[in-house]
Parts: sequence; structure tokens; C-alpha cells
Amino acid sequence: MVRDSRLRLNCAVQFHRVTLIGLGLLGGSLGLALRRRYPEAVITGVVRRPESKVQALQLGVVNEVTTEMETAVTDADLIFLCTPVGQMRPLAQQMLAHVRRESVVTDVGSAKADVVRDLDALFETRGVHFVGGHPMAGGEQMGMSAARVDLFNGAICVVTPTARSNREAVNCVAQLWRSFGSRVLEMDPIQHDLLVGRSSHLPHIAAAALAGLVLSPGAPPEQSTLCASGFRDTTRIASGSPEMWRDILLANRGAVAGAIQELMDELARVRMAVTTGDGDQLEAFFTAAKERRDRWLFRHPVDGG
Repeated sequence: MVRDSRLRLNCAVQFHRVTLIGLGLLGGSLGLALRRRYPEAVITGVVRRPESKVQALQLGVVNEVTTEMETAVTDADLIFLCTPVGQMRPLAQQMLAHVRRESVVTDVGSAKADVVRDLDALFETRGVHFVGGHPMAGGEQMGMSAARVDLFNGAICVVTPTARSNREAVNCVAQLWRSFGSRVLEMDPIQHDLLVGRSSHLPHIAAAALAGLVLSPGAPPEQSTLCASGFRDTTRIASGSPEMWRDILLANRGAVAGAIQELMDELARVRMAVTTGDGDQLEAFFTAAKERRDRWLFRHPVDGG
């Protein structure tokens, strides 16, 4: 691929100025990836606290940083919303009077249906193109200090257009993600939420529930001593941002509630097998799980997070 430091991306929409609203792990990693891949583009970050401005410049995640939304979005060609999903609609309303017509707005939220419905309609009134996005990359560490330039390399990025989406804007956002090494999937927002509710949101709930139960203040002091690598690996993602996961579950409540019920039904079957001493049923349970996971791991050796 020919290096194009001005984000032309072989499409009509050209992104010379990119604004990142929120410079946590994802926003910071986006800034690093953009600066490496497109060194002539101007990358501006929006943060809430003045002290974060100093950190952002020291870490080199952006060229410019501000706490003023209006300043950051007025001349932007492309705007990324990199905040918890619960903040996206208020932020979109705040920037609406200042964002330029024909510019592109996208996001990195883990729940899509509500965000896409609300922001698509909101930005359409301004002649702005919104494209929903979800890079399935991350980690339990929070904040821009955990940002990595290669975070999106090999990761799946889901793009969630609707019938109202501008096709050129969708293609350009998809091409941008591909330029970071991501594998792009185009998917309906509702289908996205149903599938990630089981594969992403449910595991975070299970990890948090296990960590909260086993490490309860009422547990014997020896309990934490006996938590070895299996417990550490299983509960790793419980160290994620509580604010972010609160917003994700509320935004995807229908799919998540259904996934929780499915897991409860599965655990109820295991509990019955344990209670009745049904060794054959237990072996079948573990055998099926092992075979399915091994098959999945063989087909998908790169874990995007």
C-alpha cells in the first residue's frame, strides 16, 4: 500500500484534521496509530481536565489538545467519539452547532443500536455523516498511559451503517480502520448488539461476578491466597472501567439480559449434574466446551480483545 500521510484513503472524503473526543485507552491508541500512519494529519484531542492536556502532549498521542469542544470540532474532517456510550448523545448535542457540514463522525462504542439510532438522526439534521464503529480491542488497563500504537492491528472492527448512512463515508471509515491493520466487518447495529452481548458483555459480567464473590470481604483470609493463575486469567477483564461497563450494559440491556438468562440456564444444568452426581453429564459438558473453544481458537488465533 502506498503511504498517504494525508488520509486520502482512495475515497472522496479526505481527512486532514481528525479530532478525538476522549483520550483514554482507545482514544489514546487511535491518536498514536493516526500519528504513525499519517504524520502530516493534524490530530486534536479533547479532554475534560487541564492536567490531561499535559499528559497527552507528553505521551505524544495527539498534536494538539484542548478542553474546548467548539475549538476542536469546528474545522475537523473526522471526529471520533471515544467516551463511554452514555456520554455520546450529550456530547453530540454539544458539538452539533459547531461541526462542519459534510464532515464525518464515528465512534468506538461497544453497544451500537441506541447510539446509531440517536446520533444518525441527530447529525443528519446538520448535514453531517455519522458512521457507527466498534473496534474489538482493549484491555483491563485504563487511561491514555495504557495506549498502544498497535492496539488495533489484527483486531476486528465492526462498522454498523444503516439505510440512511452515506456510503462514501462508510467506506472511508472502514478503509481507515484497515490502514491500522484491523479486519473490518460490516453489520447491522441490532445484530451487532445481540452477538457482542454474548461474546463480550456477558464475559465481563461473569468475570466481575466471580471476582466479587470469591474476593468478598467476608471470605476467609486464606481465600485470596488460593486464587492462582486460573482465577487471575478468568477475572482479568473485571479490572475494566466501571463507568464504561455500566453504560454498555444499560445501552445493550435487552441483549445482555437475554445472555445472562442463557448463562443461568447453562449453570443450572451443571448444578443439577453436580447435585445428582451425574459424572457422564459433567464430562460431556467439559468435553463440548473444550472442543468448541479449541476449534474457535484454531480458526481465530489472533485475539483482538
